[in-house]
Amino acid sequence: MGFSWKRNLIVLWTGVFFCSTAYSISIPFIPIFLHTELGVNSNLELWSGFAFGITFLASALISPFWGSLADKYGRKPMLIRSGFSLAVLYCLTFFIYDPYLFLLLRIFQGLLAGYVPAAIALVATNTPEEKTGYALGIMATAGATGGIIGPLVGGVVSHYWGNREAFLFSGGVVLVAALIATLFAKEMNFNRSAVRPSIRDDLKQALSNRTFVVILSVAALGTFSVMILEPLLTVYVMKLGVEQGEASLKSGIIFSAVGIATLIAAPRWGKAGSKLGFSNVLFIGLLGGGIGNILQFFVGHYVEFGILRFVYGLFFAAVYPSINAMIVQVTDPSFRGRAFSLNQSGTQLATMLGPIIGGVLGGWIPIRWVFIINGSMLLIAAMLLKKQRLEEAVQKKVAQASG
Repeated sequence: MGFSWKRNLIVLWTGVFFCSTAYSISIPFIPIFLHTELGVNSNLELWSGFAFGITFLASALISPFWGSLADKYGRKPMLIRSGFSLAVLYCLTFFIYDPYLFLLLRIFQGLLAGYVPAAIALVATNTPEEKTGYALGIMATAGATGGIIGPLVGGVVSHYWGNREAFLFSGGVVLVAALIATLFAKEMNFNRSAVRPSIRDDLKQALSNRTFVVILSVAALGTFSVMILEPLLTVYVMKLGVEQGEASLKSGIIFSAVGIATLIAAPRWGKAGSKLGFSNVLFIGLLGGGIGNILQFFVGHYVEFGILRFVYGLFFAAVYPSINAMIVQVTDPSFRGRAFSLNQSGTQLATMLGPIIGGVLGGWIPIRWVFIINGSMLLIAAMLLKKQRLEEAVQKKVAQASG
């Protein structure tokens, strides 16, 4: 049977679903794990921020290296390497009782991560040009679906068995993702005899493409806006009156609200992007996400908070599929895999800075004010995006490529 991009899309969607589920089973509950299992009683917001952020700092620093290896050996080996490594590291967390050793494991998780970006790059480079926007929109629902299931499973496991056991569950689930990549994923559009470019050449080529640089900047800012809240949401839920014993379960439900919204909205935003232009859809996503974040300042009950998180998710679901589709539109096919690697580096740096800054802000000002800061950033990004006339630039790039 010949290569089927649709079959490959289903396989990679399934792998990303399991990998995202594994992440969200245990990671959202890091503040509770630090407090109840590792004995962190003071500066919990700061510890949580570093525990989140240090992984992504390591990932951002190593990502260009993995991207270079992916261009030489293929993206499927990167899926396999990442999947099996993360399975081992999640399971090792079960045996950790020292917060500093926990931080060390989190560093190694960052150094060996990369399953989801590799899967997205593989889809982008092994899907017909006219179908890439659709395929990347579908891929966005994989992470969203994992984001729905994971916190619910993690909340139940943490509530009835314990936070340590949640990490064992994560290890088992990401092992499934690794096996899926090993046995079923295929990579056809890859030239093993091609010369591997240097990272410096990649950066030079990227910087010469102004539209691509703008897209990378928006991607990094969007990621930062998500991750600045990541270490604070569980703490915020407890501040809204949820008892510590119920925090894991109810936080899991609230974490899932954004995933449910993304699952509902992302495919529709993908179709809208093909008609309206992906930069216009991105503008709507940033604008709605900014307003949704600001409104979360005013909540007084965790149910209200969950409802607003859902509404925010309906709009923010437009952001990542639009960005990925525009990367495909404005880069040459020969550079596309490396373009996604550079996008990963930028978003991982933002993912690192977000939790650390969020943790610092959460310990310095009331958490609800962080929602105001976050929403304002997204609104400013939307306004700057409109000012840059990005849709015109994207269409010009597309016309040049087709001409």
